[in-house]
Amino acid sequence: MDVLIVVVSGFASGVFLRSLFIFGWPPVVFALFIAALFGGAAFLKPRLAYSLGAVFCLFVAFGMTRAIVAETPLPSSFATDLQQRVSYEGIVVADPDVRDANQRVQIRVSKGGESTTMFAVAPRHPTVMVGDHVFVSGTLSVPEPFADDNGRTFRYDKYLERDGVRFILNFAYLRIESSAPWYSLPATLARVKHAFIDGIRATLPEPYSSLAGGITIGGKSGLGNELKDSFTRSSLVHIIVLSGYNVMVVAEWVMALFALTPIRKRWAVTAGVLALILFVGIAGATATAIRAALMAVIALYARATGRTYAAGRALLVVILLMLVWNPLYLVFDPGFGLSVVATAGLIWLAPLIEIVLSFMKSAFWKNVVATTLAAQVAVLPLLLYNTGNLSIVAIPTNLLVVPLVPLAMGFSALAGFAGMLFGSLAPLLGIVFAFPAYLTNAYLIFVAREAALLPFAAVTLPPFPFWLVLAAYAALIYSVASKRFSTMLQLRFAKKASI
Repeated sequence: MDVLIVVVSGFASGVFLRSLFIFGWPPVVFALFIAALFGGAAFLKPRLAYSLGAVFCLFVAFGMTRAIVAETPLPSSFATDLQQRVSYEGIVVADPDVRDANQRVQIRVSKGGESTTMFAVAPRHPTVMVGDHVFVSGTLSVPEPFADDNGRTFRYDKYLERDGVRFILNFAYLRIESSAPWYSLPATLARVKHAFIDGIRATLPEPYSSLAGGITIGGKSGLGNELKDSFTRSSLVHIIVLSGYNVMVVAEWVMALFALTPIRKRWAVTAGVLALILFVGIAGATATAIRAALMAVIALYARATGRTYAAGRALLVVILLMLVWNPLYLVFDPGFGLSVVATAGLIWLAPLIEIVLSFMKSAFWKNVVATTLAAQVAVLPLLLYNTGNLSIVAIPTNLLVVPLVPLAMGFSALAGFAGMLFGSLAPLLGIVFAFPAYLTNAYLIFVAREAALLPFAAVTLPPFPFWLVLAAYAALIYSVASKRFSTMLQLRFAKKASI
């Protein structure tokens, strides 16, 4: 475990340094030189600290190298067209991001022997789907960083580049040349997703249908800016995006269903993993969905077996593999960091909080409170650094909402399937099946709106240096890793329970 921690932290440190500071190969050579010095010291005088130092510096060099290799120039065939009105033909490669006023479509195009992916910002019609062959025209530009109202700079260019998007087509015009072929698996999964969402819309009014679609498949389109702001201020926005928690609920449903049958537990786990793969494919198989599935599997394994040590190793391996695959995730994808720290909180922090909550007799509520507090505490430093939004009502609103999210997801799924089956033949029957979804989603919206309206429900902090985030997580890691701290908690609350 110690070696794995050193390997992952070294590689991540190298990626982090190269992502913040643009440099060439000299720092890589310097890191290799320091690794050689530590290696020589370990050879002459074997000590664990020397060996770990050599491994750390070696993987710092590897991380820098991977980040340097990932830095690719703009394709020259397209760079010459910047700030001009251009036309291309390409393939839609991701489900369109439909906003209130437009849609953003990822299109893979080719020119001059080079290929690239671009965002076309186009009107909401025509409706395009994954795999469609389209004609697109618009003004070609490159995404640029921008500063929010609080002075925080968001690297929008790197955020899009992590998905391979290098250009934006503004004021775009779209025309479908041909639909996706019937044998295309991504297109088939996208059709299933849209049929499900259409089923929800056939049985639930807005904004309940958009919320139902968000908590089941992910996405915030259709909620409106006011309601999205309420979910953000009340710290409930995580339930309407595709997170590891939502994905984990799907896996638990499948495993619980198979637990009612005489099959072995390992087959139930296998069924849960297969359900995750299918669910992620329907949700779009984006990096966010894949990451959520991986984090959900780890958290589910930790909760099901209680083996936090093995789950922690699995989390470290996933972090390493994802950064090797795409080093841009570390600095330029806020969702990556939040999902990592939230999963780590569920693995290591939740068991300690359960010790504090030993006075609670209900195992269900003890688990709900512990996991909610663990996730909120774990993400707080990074969330404040990225957004500055401090929700004062975060903990009570999550305690009021999180226990009902699985029910809301289940009822919303029932509403979607009812709409698919009865939407056109017997719409009233579909609405009857969707009534529980209406009630649960109305409750979620009520809590979000009322909590957001409370005085000082959320405050905005000014930007602060990243070293404060590191210091906060260092203190948190020390508290969790300290056996003395854990033993003190156990003794103290065991004594209170006996009294």
